[in-house]
Amino acid sequence: MSTDRPTGELTAREGAGTVADVPDRFENPGLPAHPERLADRDPKAAKRVERQLVLLLLISIVASIGGVVGWASIPVGTTLMDVRLSTLVLGLGLGLGLLGIGLAAVHWSKTLMSNKEYVEARKPTYSSPEVRAEAVEMIETGIEESGIARRPVLKGALVGAAALAPLPFVVPLVGELTPTWDSRRFAHTAWGRVPEGSGGRLPDGSMGRRLATDPDGRLIRAADVTNGSAFQVIPHGLEEEEHYLEEKAKAVVFMTRIDPSELKVSPERRDWHYDGIIAFSKVCTHVGCPVALYEQQTHHLLCPCHQSTFDLADEAKVVFGPAKRALPQLPITVDTEGYLVARSDFHETVGPSFWERERLDENR
Repeated sequence: MSTDRPTGELTAREGAGTVADVPDRFENPGLPAHPERLADRDPKAAKRVERQLVLLLLISIVASIGGVVGWASIPVGTTLMDVRLSTLVLGLGLGLGLLGIGLAAVHWSKTLMSNKEYVEARKPTYSSPEVRAEAVEMIETGIEESGIARRPVLKGALVGAAALAPLPFVVPLVGELTPTWDSRRFAHTAWGRVPEGSGGRLPDGSMGRRLATDPDGRLIRAADVTNGSAFQVIPHGLEEEEHYLEEKAKAVVFMTRIDPSELKVSPERRDWHYDGIIAFSKVCTHVGCPVALYEQQTHHLLCPCHQSTFDLADEAKVVFGPAKRALPQLPITVDTEGYLVARSDFHETVGPSFWERERLDENR
């Protein structure tokens, strides 16, 4: 028996749920029923929610003020888990300040603000004055239904929190941009000081500050530095000094070893390296970012911020990028025990070029 049937002839069972059964149009179901909330029908519940919102906004206000006060009052050298405590407090103040406003906004919108749905037919042409007036009326209605006008305490808390939340960001920024610092503090680093217990005796009888690895503070023997190896170096014993983080930021050094035959050395710097071991400031001379990307084959040291590139085999001269001068070199040698030491401080001011740098270098 043949089972062939003309196209479209399906039994009721076979035709159920097919595309042919889908209607061309659906009836508009309309908006769902408005779900009434507890705060909508109970004034006491609405008042309780208002108090919760004020509390969240007060937390935001206290956090913002506390962050600024902590940043201004905590000494710079105070750290917590190697993080500057004043910076940590400032960040917490900023975070909690914004978090309080965000939680309050979400809670407010879910409990007190109008949750009715509004439908607006969009038109491609310029709205008529009547339509624009209607839109303004809708906005005013929304403001009225939000309850902000009849809740002055909540309104005041919201304005106060919004006004104070940016303070943990703005105040330190303004403070850093205000030119009140003494530029002479950049002219010298901890390499020029030799506190008791942090130095090594040179063959000529003078003392130099020993080099130590960062962050473990391990002393470095020249024999432990192989060709191509890279070290981040700080002065030995620096962590015990006052203003440790500030001093470290100025004194941090990048050290490596290059075959002496590949080095280009000026006559006045012939004793600034030890058998190919060289050390240069890690503070970029462009805007002060920490240079740290070392290409072993080319002996190039790159700054990750703006791609300034320095050739360590040629006294860290600039070969690419916006930096205008070479990285300052730290004169190094070994002491009588074989440890690497700094002969002296840098011979020029570390960090980015600025208008007073030349004068500072002259007065070193």
